Amino acid sequence: MMRIYILIELFTLTILTLLVIAISRPGKTPPLDNPLIIQRPGQHHMTLAPQLNLAQPLIEAISKEIRMQVQPQPDCATQCFEVRDKQVKAHGQNFYLLAITLRNGMLYFQAIAPRPLVRDGDSHFNTVMEFSRDVLANVPAPDGYNAEAGEQIAAATNVVAQQHQVEIKRLLD
Repeated sequence: MMRIYILIELFTLTILTLLVIAISRPGKTPPLDNPLIIQRPGQHHMTLAPQLNLAQPLIEAISKEIRMQVQPQPDCATQCFEVRDKQVKAHGQNFYLLAITLRNGMLYFQAIAPRPLVRDGDSHFNTVMEFSRDVLANVPAPDGYNAEAGEQIAAATNVVAQQHQVEIKRLLD
C-alpha cells in the first residue's frame, strides 16, 4: 500500500514539474501568415509583410538607434536595405527587403519578401520602393529631402545590424 502512495506522489510531482517547465519556458514565436502593422505614436509606423513578424525586434532596435543618433529632420528619401537575418526567413528566401522613411519627424518601416527577378529591369530596390510607395500613399511626400538624414539613417541601421550580427546591404537606385 505504501508503494502505491509513493508512486502516486512521484507521478504527481513529475506532472507538476513538467507543467511548471512548460508554463515558465517561453515558446518560439511562429511566423504569421498575415501582414503585421505596428504603430507607435510619435516614434514609428511598421508594416511587415506575411512571415516577417520575426523581424520586429531588429526593426524596433533600428528605430531606437535612429531616434538616438539622427538629428531631428523633417524628411528624408526612403532608404532601402537587403537584410540577411538567420532568425528571419522570408517565404523561404534567405533575406528580406527593408525600407526606412522619415516624414514629418515620424519613421516608417516596410519589410517585404523579395520577388523573383524575371525581367532585366527588375531589381530588389524597385520591389521595396514600390511597396513603400503603396504603404505611404496617404502620407504626404515632401517637396525636398534631406540627404544627410538618409546617410545618418543608413549609419544607424548598420550599427544595429552589427550589434545583432545581421548582414545588411544598402540598396541604391
